[in-house]
Amino acid sequence: MGAGNTAPSLPFLECVGMDWHLMLESIPLLLKGAVTTLKIAAISGSIGVFLGTVIGLGNTWGSRPLSALLRVYIEFLRGTPLYVQLLIGVFGIPAALDIQVDEFTAAVIIIGVNSSAYVAEIMRGGIQSIDKGQMEAARSMGMTHGQAMLYVILPQAFKRVIPPLVNESITLIKESSLVAAVALVELTRTAQMISSRTYKPFEVYIMSALVYLVMTLTLSNIASRLERRLKASD
Repeated sequence: MGAGNTAPSLPFLECVGMDWHLMLESIPLLLKGAVTTLKIAAISGSIGVFLGTVIGLGNTWGSRPLSALLRVYIEFLRGTPLYVQLLIGVFGIPAALDIQVDEFTAAVIIIGVNSSAYVAEIMRGGIQSIDKGQMEAARSMGMTHGQAMLYVILPQAFKRVIPPLVNESITLIKESSLVAAVALVELTRTAQMISSRTYKPFEVYIMSALVYLVMTLTLSNIASRLERRLKASD
């Protein structure tokens, strides 16, 4: 019968030969890297929300020169790759100023600043979605512009922007993988290190992808529940 009856090589059959022991063995190290990933996402996300809210307010209610300046800030950060921004922040600026920086601190600040540009647009949309009569009513009750914004406009705007803010948080978790390029040992860098030691990148990167998936799905689930509670309380 000869070679003509040789069984074809099927990808799903080849997957059966994966090193399952290595995949299970790598989980503790990958989870340790995931903790760093979540820490980066949490800190940079907090920076992004704070700066983004301030910038969104300035872009909505500020003077024309201020709005124009903030628009340049937003367009620059959104129009250039985060990877390049990380290289500038972690390597470029310290070299230009002849200073030393902590890579972790520099990375979370750069990611947070990048995120602020997206959050600013999210917040601007949320604020503009509130009826202008709300501000007028609050002012007629004796509130200052700042008080009306803080106690009337922003609480309603935050409720409306929860879904896009959650999407931005999920994006931060995934984009934190870029810090592997500046030698920070988070989830992706941990997977790279295990892969270089074992020479089995497929198994290791599959496991790291699953860890990312668990984190993002968990966050989406929590956000969906929070959104339902907020809608129920309206």
